[in-house]
Amino acid sequence: MSSHREAPEISKDPVADSTDLYAFVSPDHPDTVTLIANYVPLQTPASGPNFFEFGDDVLYEIHVDNNGDGHADVTYQFRFETKLNDDNTFLYNTGPIEALDSENWNRRQFYSITKVDGNGHARVLARGVPCPPANVGPLSIPDYKGLAADATFKLKSGEKVFAGQRAEGFFVDLGSIFDLGTLRPFQNLHLLGQKAFQEAGEAVNATDRVNVHSIALQVPIKDLRGRSSPVIGVWTTASRRQVRVLHGHNSDDVYVGPNVQVSRLGNPLFNEVIVPMSKKDLWNSLPPTEDKNFVQFVEQPELARLLPVLYPGVFDNLEALNKAKTARADLVAVLLTGIPEGLIDGFTNSTGEIQADMLRLNTGIKPSKEENPLGVLGGDLAGFPNGRRVRDDVVSISLRAVAGATFALVDKDFTPDDAVAILEQGLSAKDVTSPFLARFPYLGIPYDGFDNPS
Repeated sequence: MSSHREAPEISKDPVADSTDLYAFVSPDHPDTVTLIANYVPLQTPASGPNFFEFGDDVLYEIHVDNNGDGHADVTYQFRFETKLNDDNTFLYNTGPIEALDSENWNRRQFYSITKVDGNGHARVLARGVPCPPANVGPLSIPDYKGLAADATFKLKSGEKVFAGQRAEGFFVDLGSIFDLGTLRPFQNLHLLGQKAFQEAGEAVNATDRVNVHSIALQVPIKDLRGRSSPVIGVWTTASRRQVRVLHGHNSDDVYVGPNVQVSRLGNPLFNEVIVPMSKKDLWNSLPPTEDKNFVQFVEQPELARLLPVLYPGVFDNLEALNKAKTARADLVAVLLTGIPEGLIDGFTNSTGEIQADMLRLNTGIKPSKEENPLGVLGGDLAGFPNGRRVRDDVVSISLRAVAGATFALVDKDFTPDDAVAILEQGLSAKDVTSPFLARFPYLGIPYDGFDNPS
């Protein structure tokens, strides 16, 4: 979950694996949009001597569509380069790292940022931008917060940027959900859990105390919006060169051919939960404009069929909907076209008829003074599925939507099962040990290896 190890091939290539994508109007700078693309999932903090980093051989991109055709009108490209300060040590650092140019820091990463418009015209915005180090421990890095602040830059073109390690902010009970769809708050109602569990259980955040690598951008809204609509669609990709030639001993490998997309992410859980196993690698390789070929899995999602089976007597109305083979127009709207006007008072994030998995954000909706983690389902129009904020409980939102909460919007005669109103995974942002920040880049300080030895 959200998109950690979501497809067979990309799970073997974590450096290129898109794990989470966030897009929201910045609460502290509401004239900007913050875009955060996470990669390299489930990092154990104590990972020396080879700490986690971006891939020098991976092209990372954040794409924005502002006219609803499923093609990028604005793309930010990030390319990384790793440099060694000392060829004769095995150590990541040989003393405390107190500055980004510290001589004690042996393995440093830098990146370039290129902006590409919808016509393919590219402009390099910056070169040689330094990343902060991995959070080794308090002796190696006495002030990680300060180093991260030093690695946050305001570009001449108006964007603010950060690329480096952060605490994993996505909270999910992976251990229970993938154990035959168990939800610990409802485990005693599970088909196989009725005998095993006498009462409800407490969820466990399986992604707590691990790190990710984040590419974060804060961009003026005017630089992303189109002429006719405040709604933008966002997705992120990672690509590798078509051929890698291994030269062997004492020789650098050679990369040739065009870049080939190996990872993609728009809405959380799309490839993870909607796309069947046999098509997950294919989906990762395709652009959003090809998502019309996957609409059948959105209209008849497997999870919707499983819930009444796994929790007998709990989702009877959903089961009747399934038996009628009713196409889930609500999920098509949420995931592939955006929510049209008229379904929710004062809200739309529709991008038109093109079916494409993008994280859609209506930039005209102001940030909420008090966020509801259930986003739009909780009456907070600034939250998921209107973009995605770092504290949004996208798992619980998705569970409720699939269970029928959103189908009532398109069919007034449908009544969601009583359980839908309380359906949740049992976790919140409070279950993330490293607290979220009130300002850019919003994700918490990464866990350090000394205090997280496992």
